[in-house]
Amino acid sequence: MANYSDTALGKGTVYSDQYDPSLLYPIPRHKARQAEVPVAFVGVDLWTAFEISWLNAQGMPQIAIGEFIFPCTSEAIVESKSFKLYLNSFIQTRFESREQVHDLLVADLSAATQASVDVILYDIEEYNGLNPIAEPKGSCLDHQQVTIKTYQPDANLLSADTDQIVTETLYSHLLKTNCPVTDQPDWASVYIQYTGPAIDRVGLLEYIVSLRQHQDFHEQCVEKIFADVLSHCHSTELSVYARYMRRGGLDINPFRSTHQTTPPRYRQVRQ
Repeated sequence: MANYSDTALGKGTVYSDQYDPSLLYPIPRHKARQAEVPVAFVGVDLWTAFEISWLNAQGMPQIAIGEFIFPCTSEAIVESKSFKLYLNSFIQTRFESREQVHDLLVADLSAATQASVDVILYDIEEYNGLNPIAEPKGSCLDHQQVTIKTYQPDANLLSADTDQIVTETLYSHLLKTNCPVTDQPDWASVYIQYTGPAIDRVGLLEYIVSLRQHQDFHEQCVEKIFADVLSHCHSTELSVYARYMRRGGLDINPFRSTHQTTPPRYRQVRQ
C-alpha cells in the first residue's frame, strides 16, 4: 500500500477561515493507483460539497451547494481532508461576487490536479430540483440469500453466462471500503450497467461484499471493481458508478465506463 503519512489525514488540524489555496493537497493518481490499471476507461470523479459559504462585499454570508467534476485522466486527485480545509477557508473571506468564488475554485482545483475541473455552484432550491433522490431502473442485489466467506477482494467470485447476452443495471447498497490512511469506513451504493454475458448475481453480490475490509481511496475502489468485472465477465459495454456517503460535507462519486464520459443525474437516498 502506498504511504500517505505526508497528508493531513489522521492528524491534528488548525482551521483557517481566510481564503488559502495552499491548503489543497494533490496526490498523484499513479501513486494512488500503485500500478497501471489493466483496462482502458473513461469517466469522472463527481464531488458534491454541501458546506460552501463565504461573505459578500457587505459581509453577508452566502451559501451554495457545489459540484466538482474531475476527469479521471487528471494527473492528481485532491486529498479529501485538504479539500474540506480549503473550502472552510472561504467562510470569513469577502468576495465581490459568486462568479469570483466560482472562478477561484476552478483555477485552484485545476492547478492542483493539473486538469480542467468543472465547477457548478447551486442555490439550495435549484440543486434539489436538478438532482432528485431516485434509483435507476434496475435490479437490487441485496435481497439474495448469500453465504459470505471472505471480506477481502476476490475477483474469482465473478462469472457470467456467455450463452445469455443482456443489457441491464444491477446495484447494491452494501459496498463498504476503508480509508487507506485512517481506516475509517466509507459507505456507498454501487451501480453496474452493462451489455454482455449475463453476470451471475450471487457471485456479483459476494464480490461487492468481499471489498468490506479493503483499504483504498474511493476512486481506486471503483476502478478495481470496473477492471475486475470487465475482465471476468467479458462485458462489451460497462459502466460502474459508486455514490459514496458524505463526510465533512463532501461526497465523492467516481464513475468509470467503457463508453460513457459522464454519470447519470441522480443521488442515492442516503445522500
